[in-house]
Amino acid sequence: MPIITISSSCYSHGREVAEKVAKDLGYECISRGVLIETSGIFNIPEIKLKRAIHDAPSILDRFKHGKEKYVSYIRTALLRHVQKDNVLYHGFAGHFFLQEISHALKVRIIAKLEDRIKEEMETENITAKEARYILKKDDDERRNWGFKLYGLDTWDPNLYDMVINLRTISIDEAVKIIQETAELPFLQTTKDSQNLLEDLTLASQVESLLVEDFPKIDVTAKNREVFIHIATGIAPHAFLEKQQKVIDKITAIAITLGGAEKANVTLSSMIKHGGSKAISLLTQEISYPQNHRKPYLSADLRIRHFFRK
Repeated sequence: MPIITISSSCYSHGREVAEKVAKDLGYECISRGVLIETSGIFNIPEIKLKRAIHDAPSILDRFKHGKEKYVSYIRTALLRHVQKDNVLYHGFAGHFFLQEISHALKVRIIAKLEDRIKEEMETENITAKEARYILKKDDDERRNWGFKLYGLDTWDPNLYDMVINLRTISIDEAVKIIQETAELPFLQTTKDSQNLLEDLTLASQVESLLVEDFPKIDVTAKNREVFIHIATGIAPHAFLEKQQKVIDKITAIAITLGGAEKANVTLSSMIKHGGSKAISLLTQEISYPQNHRKPYLSADLRIRHFFRK
């Protein structure tokens, strides 16, 4: 059975639909659990993660490389959760992280604004004007997240396989539609789609271990080999002196903690040399045994156990 992600705005009954679908299909339903796991593994207070993903994108600008770190950490925790089948995720950015996965059913639940305002008024005991303001602010912040992080609009129907409007469809009918769609042949897991998911997970794991030291990082993976490109602040003339030490450190982390079998590392300088527009590139491919440990590598044991289990 496919992975299912359900996205919704506040008071659109997305959580209710998600929990009913998961119960009826016998799926694990995850949402806050991803934040809890992310918090525990990367030693970041859960409240900080909540604020980072629910407040305006400018919040992350207060922290050094905040956007890169938090998104990488949450993506890694989510991808590790959904590697097994029969998982439903209702929460932050699941539809973004799983765009390339063919056995992921991405659903958007929407509801009439006036119905949402009414529920907000009843729940919070506030006026219609206050409720409308709060909902609009929340909607705008969530949309801004998509634009800020991915250059995408979370309201764009092209990001989803299915958009269900609860204005005329009941919650139970929405649940039935999702269940029946999830059983269609084209959404079932294949060897190729599972391999792609595993590649994405490996790349995300490695990135999350390196992003604090190397925020300008891009990682892809194929068949347990990772391809790491890092733009550094090292001037081109200093590359010859520092490149091997940096590459060794990156490779050791990717293999001993990230779980890769081979690492291909490319460094580029963000600093122009002598007015030239050319960027110096240094590449090295290294393959170590899985149990290799570099003597200088110091890592938190929770992270070590998390990625190597």
